[in-house]
Amino acid sequence: MANQHYYLELDPPQESLRSCPHVVVVGGGFAGLKVCHTLKNKDVRVTLIDKRNFNLFQPLLYQVASGLVSEADVASPLRQMVGQAPNLQILLGEVVDIHADKREVVLNDRRLSYDHLILASGSGSTYFGREEWRPLAPPMKILEHADEIRRRLLMALEEAEQTRDPERRRFLQTAVVVGAGPAGCELAGSLIELMHRSVRCDFKQLKREDCQVVLLDAVDRVLPTMAPALSADAGHYLTRQGVDLRLNTMVESIQPGRVLMRSTATKLVDELEAATICWTAGVRASRLGKRLADATGCELDRGGRVVVNPDFSVPGHPEIRVVGDLCCYSHTQDSKAVPGMAGPAVQMGGWVASDLLAKLNDQPHAPFRWMDLGSMAVIGPWYAVADLRGLHLTGLAGWIVWALAHLAFIPDTENRIALFSKWMWQIATRQRTALLITGRPDQHLGVDVGLMPAERSERLPATVSLSETPAQEEATAA
Repeated sequence: MANQHYYLELDPPQESLRSCPHVVVVGGGFAGLKVCHTLKNKDVRVTLIDKRNFNLFQPLLYQVASGLVSEADVASPLRQMVGQAPNLQILLGEVVDIHADKREVVLNDRRLSYDHLILASGSGSTYFGREEWRPLAPPMKILEHADEIRRRLLMALEEAEQTRDPERRRFLQTAVVVGAGPAGCELAGSLIELMHRSVRCDFKQLKREDCQVVLLDAVDRVLPTMAPALSADAGHYLTRQGVDLRLNTMVESIQPGRVLMRSTATKLVDELEAATICWTAGVRASRLGKRLADATGCELDRGGRVVVNPDFSVPGHPEIRVVGDLCCYSHTQDSKAVPGMAGPAVQMGGWVASDLLAKLNDQPHAPFRWMDLGSMAVIGPWYAVADLRGLHLTGLAGWIVWALAHLAFIPDTENRIALFSKWMWQIATRQRTALLITGRPDQHLGVDVGLMPAERSERLPATVSLSETPAQEEATAA
C-alpha cells in the first residue's frame, strides 16, 4: 500500500495574497534564486522549497576544499536573501515526488498544491556506474564534499610530518584529481599551491620535492570546452607549478589510496598511489527530473536533463517549467544545448519569472535569447584563463575578469566583501585562513538534508511527581 501523504495547508504570507496564483519554486540555486528575486513584491504567492536552508556558490567550492575561504564565505541563508519579501515564504524540505495531474508536490510526507511549478533543483555528481568509488574519491558539489577533501589532505600532511618512512611520506604528500575541466584544474592548481606553501612555512619535516598533484582525464587537453590556445596556456601553467598532467588516461579502478588507470593511446595500464583522491569528472541532473518524467512522460536526455519547450515548459504541462542544470534547452541559433553554468542559469530564471508575469497579465513577452558570457577558470594566484566570446585573456588580466565576474554573481553583499578581503590577504601573504581539520571521516556520505522533525516524548502521568526519589515512589506505591 502506498504511503499516505497529508495535505500541507499554509496560510499565505499576507491575507491579500490568498486569491493570487501560487508559484512553487523548487531549488534555491542560481536559477531558483533569480526567479524569487524577479517575483518579489509582485501579485503572486511564491513558495521556495530547498533541502538546505542556504544558497551555495558552487564555483568557489574548491577554495573551501583548499582552505582559502570558509564555508560561510560561499553560502548565504535563503531567508535573509529573499525570505523578507512579503509575498514569499521558504520551506525546508526535499521534494520527493510530483503529482502533475493534481498539481501537487510531495515534501516532508505532505502534499503542497501549486498553480505554477518551477523546478530548479540543479545537478549532482556521477561516477558513471561505479558508485563504489564515491567513498574513496569525494566529489565537489556540496559543502560537505569540500570539507572532506580538505580534511583528508590536511590529515595526510599531519601524518607525513610524523612519518620517518620516505616512501610512506611521498604517498601521503600525493593527491590525485580526476577530471580536467574547470573544477578539476582550479582544484589541482589550488592544492599544489597549498602543499608547497605548507611545506615551506608550516611543516618542518616535509620536502617540497615529495609534493605531487596528479590531474588526469580521458580528454587530450585541459579545459576542453575552451579555445585550444587557452587550454595550452592553462596546461603549461599547471605544469610549471608542479601539477603532473595525465591526459588521454581513463580511470580503470579506484581502491583505498590507489588509482588504476589506462592510457587511451597505448592501452598500457599504470598505477598511482595517493592518500588524497578527488573526483570532478562527472555531472548528473537532479533525480527530480526522473520523477517529473514518470509523472508527465516528458523526455530526458542522456544526462537525465528534462527536454523543455522554448518557454522552458514541459510538453502537455504549460504550468510546469524547468530551468538551470536540470533542463536541456536546445532552442538556440545553432541548436546546441545551453551549458550548465551560473550565467545561463541566472538568465533562465529571470526570463521564466518575467514570462510567467507577462502571461498572468495577458501581456506579450519576447522569446528567450541566451547571451553567451563566455567561460573562465582560475588556476593560480593572479593567474586565470578567460574566453569571453572570442576575446582570450590569460594571466593577471584573466584573473581580474574572473574575480569581477564571480563577485558580481555572488548574491550576498556580505560574502562579496569577505571574499574580496580574503583574496587580497592571501595574495599579499600567501596565508590561508581556513586550514581547519573538522568533521567526521567520510562526512561527504549520507549527508542529512531536508527537515528533521524534533523528537518529543509522551507526557508523564499526572500522578507522578518529578521531585520524588525512587524510595519515595516505592513508599507511595506501598
